[in-house]
Amino acid sequence: MSHAHHHHGHHHGHDHGHHDDGAPEKGGWLGRRARFVAAFALAALALASACLVLVGPGQAIVLTRFGDPARVLTRPGLAFRMPAPIENIVDVDLRLRTTSSGLLDVGTKDGLRILVQAYMAWQVPGDADHVRQFLRAVRNQPDVAADQLRGFLNSSLEIVASGFDLASLVNTDPSKIQLEQFERRARERLDEQSLRVYGVNVRQVGLERLTLPAEALNATVERMRAERAVVAAERQAEGQRAAAEINSNAERDARILVAKSRAEAADIDAKSRVEAADIYGKAFGGDPKLYTLLRSLDTLGAVIGPNTRVILRTDAAPFRALVDGVAAPGPAAGGTP
Repeated sequence: MSHAHHHHGHHHGHDHGHHDDGAPEKGGWLGRRARFVAAFALAALALASACLVLVGPGQAIVLTRFGDPARVLTRPGLAFRMPAPIENIVDVDLRLRTTSSGLLDVGTKDGLRILVQAYMAWQVPGDADHVRQFLRAVRNQPDVAADQLRGFLNSSLEIVASGFDLASLVNTDPSKIQLEQFERRARERLDEQSLRVYGVNVRQVGLERLTLPAEALNATVERMRAERAVVAAERQAEGQRAAAEINSNAERDARILVAKSRAEAADIDAKSRVEAADIYGKAFGGDPKLYTLLRSLDTLGAVIGPNTRVILRTDAAPFRALVDGVAAPGPAAGGTP
């Protein structure tokens, strides 16, 4: 009995020990496998992140190999690259930037001075050649590029201002101001230089401020005063010419009216004389003596005035009629010799 019991216990202990040794070996293998998978996944992610690059909008990525720009990526999205240190990343900003010239004293075409301040809007074009040129010229430093472009802007303002008169930049007549032409010429000149030297485009040039020094201001005021005096003299001369023309036309119309009135008066007088002669003729035919008396009286009225003293014979016509009287008409008088 004791032998059997001992055998049973030995068997039991053997089985129990075999069970305890198998479980740790299986769990350790699974743990090692999980850790291996995790490590491999992390390595794959690290390799993928090292071999992928994200290009955002308004951005260019330059991949350099040992310091030399090998590739330029400008299209937004993911792109493949060789991991560092084979290829390194240089981020180039393609967004629009602005640079101001500050207040600058420049001379105009007519020898006067003006104070002008302008700004320029510029950016690196999104093509590989100009991105490489910008990288080589200023080592991808926008502030350095802005300082260099500011010098170009000042030089361009001086040259362009020398081609414009002051009256075309400062004037009370809006039709004579040529600020848009000034800005366009400055931009064209700047764009050509900036693209050739630094690989950047100048999108716009605008005038922020334009003023005059004291001496130029006085000269401008005098010029404006002279222009206004010329305009006033021209308008006064036009008024005088118009007044002279009106007077001339009035005098001509008056002469025509007077001549017409005189012609009408002469025509009326002629007609009245004809009528009077006709009346005189009829009167003489009806009573010649009475006609002679009336005509004599008319003659006296025409000759003698208020201050006239005339001494005439009373037995002569026409006073004879006053002395002798008028003979009564009749057949007897007609038959008297």
